[in-house]
Amino acid sequence: MYIPGYDPVPPRKYRERYRVQAAKQAALSGYEIAIGRKETRGRFGWHVTARIDGHVTEADVEVMYWADIVRGSMDRGILATYGQLARTAWAYVGSGALFRLMRLRKGPVIAALYPVVVLLAQAALALAFGLLTFRLCQAMLEAAIGGPGDRFGPLPTGLATAAGVAIFLRVLRWCQRRDHLLAWYLMHDYAFSARHRGAYPPAQEARMAEFGEEIAEALATDIDEVLIVGHSSGAYIAVSILAELIRHGRVPAGGPALSLLTLGHVVPMVSFLPGATRLRADLACLSTRDELTWIDVTAPGDGCAFALCDPVAVSGVAPEGKRWPLVISAAFSRTLRPATRRALRWRFFELHFQYLNAFDNLPGSADDYDYFRITAGPLTLATRFEGRQPSRSRIERPVNRFTDQAA
Repeated sequence: MYIPGYDPVPPRKYRERYRVQAAKQAALSGYEIAIGRKETRGRFGWHVTARIDGHVTEADVEVMYWADIVRGSMDRGILATYGQLARTAWAYVGSGALFRLMRLRKGPVIAALYPVVVLLAQAALALAFGLLTFRLCQAMLEAAIGGPGDRFGPLPTGLATAAGVAIFLRVLRWCQRRDHLLAWYLMHDYAFSARHRGAYPPAQEARMAEFGEEIAEALATDIDEVLIVGHSSGAYIAVSILAELIRHGRVPAGGPALSLLTLGHVVPMVSFLPGATRLRADLACLSTRDELTWIDVTAPGDGCAFALCDPVAVSGVAPEGKRWPLVISAAFSRTLRPATRRALRWRFFELHFQYLNAFDNLPGSADDYDYFRITAGPLTLATRFEGRQPSRSRIERPVNRFTDQAA
């Protein structure tokens, strides 16, 4: 069950990525994998048949759909978006979270500041065009009436001002509609998390409850493993859903193995906010449980993620007896060929999705990170990474100022 991050794209995009990249990885790694029509009751998904390491496996992949909530949160006018900018900046700066985040990784903080800088630059550009239009209209009107327009009252100035404002808004609307720099999208992303100072919005809470029901149903079936994959901001959503299921005793003993794979997480962007009391409690809860296996995969080459940051420890909520997550690196510098790394160098968003793609230089050890062996292979997550040591470069120092947790 794949939980995407803050992404407005339809689920078929994920199916196509899986189909293309699975075929590429199979060709590179010498196994067989085929994608078919979904066989589950879920809304969006597909069926996978694979022959890996001499074993034939069957897997059903479901995309946990919340793109409609994302699109709804992005449906904002120009002035509303700039209002979001101000509120989001204050949420991080006023709480001190921004400065503490910078002590972990500069990359994701720069990614968070990027839309602010771009939107302010676009506003300055639009203002310049607006002022130029105002001056030109003012000069044209004065030329048309044969001198200064004082004797006509405020009408000439009003007309010139209206023209300037119209151009100002038109330039900003053009920037919004042609968001090639993805600044408006990212602004909505950060604003979505900061709107309630780290607490989940009601619509998201309701959808997470639906996801929890689907996972509980899967855990009641006769299968080998229920694997939850949380990517980007989908990582902390997955944490909260599973913590809630475990608290309510909905993970049956003797049932399918329950596994959590978090990829490219951005947990501190939320857990460091003062209102994220539920998330912090969920992180602490999940980190000690025997009911699941939790592997966290990031890579220093992914500038959008808090690479190798233990999400529980850095959030300051690591309890006595903490055992999860196992923090490991996808090590793009080792698992991707130099030519591939060069091609992806400035494609920051594609690097952030690399965890879902083929790796063309996997060393070939049994516990390598191979997304398709994990999601469609014969081993559970626990078995595949049994005995694996955490990354020596992981960051575990508690940095968060806010460590209170929901009761």
